[in-house]
Amino acid sequence: MTEIEKYVYDYISYLEVEKNRSPKTQENYKRYLDSFIRETGISKISEITQEAVSDFRMKLSREEKKKITQSYYIIAIRNFLKYLIKRGMKVLSPETIDLPKTSRRDIEVLEYQELERLLSAPKGDDLRSLRDRAILETLFSTGLRLSELCSLNRYINLERGEISVRGKGDKLRVVFLSKDAKEKLKAYLDKRPDAEEALFVSLSRSGKPLGRVTQRSVERLVDHYAREVGIPKKVHPHQLRHSYATDLLINGADIRSVQELLGHANISTTQIYTHLTNKELREVHEAFHGRRKDKR
Repeated sequence: MTEIEKYVYDYISYLEVEKNRSPKTQENYKRYLDSFIRETGISKISEITQEAVSDFRMKLSREEKKKITQSYYIIAIRNFLKYLIKRGMKVLSPETIDLPKTSRRDIEVLEYQELERLLSAPKGDDLRSLRDRAILETLFSTGLRLSELCSLNRYINLERGEISVRGKGDKLRVVFLSKDAKEKLKAYLDKRPDAEEALFVSLSRSGKPLGRVTQRSVERLVDHYAREVGIPKKVHPHQLRHSYATDLLINGADIRSVQELLGHANISTTQIYTHLTNKELREVHEAFHGRRKDKR
């Protein structure tokens, strides 16, 4: 193990023990830092230079990774450097490493017609269809991260329409269910024949509950229904979180409230959505919610 690999190992342990970061966050940070070490060929922390970082960014760009994805790698490097400085190491200052500038195109929000079709895509009254409708409505109603959705437990107060969520950094926050989400969840839970603790469960081919639903299963079902209703792009559950955030801002919510509802540690993360709240999206919001209200 090289010097830098040892410090990366120590850093990932620090994220787990001291910062209480989720296993997924630890996994991602290790992957980003391992990629940086592998692509640059460095073996010592003294070799983390501006030139090395610039070369790595060039390789990421040539691999045609999106700017938002490039940012994840750079954020991992900067935070790793901050950790080393905290330990008294003399390394490159993280403030000298600029994040890639993201553009509006990096935040993909479903058009209201697409969102309408996606939310109403699951048909039928079987348990799988009821579950899938409940998952889609809950994602859009709450703006939950995929990991947060999958970790929800069954016993929630549907009358109050509030769910306490433990998000990144083990922080608790409250999210709220819309009328549609509450109706879809009630129909789904009324059909559940099991006593599983998980709110959303995986199902066998015959519809038998098999335990807590996986993130990969939710990704597949969202993509499946998106293709089924003719959305001409790959749709990921996180796009429903994007749609939730822009929906709030367009409808007049202040950015601090949106930050709290999304569970963002820094306001700068929430501010990326303010670039989407223009006149065109306001009209989209009014048209979309007007159509949904007319159906009731």
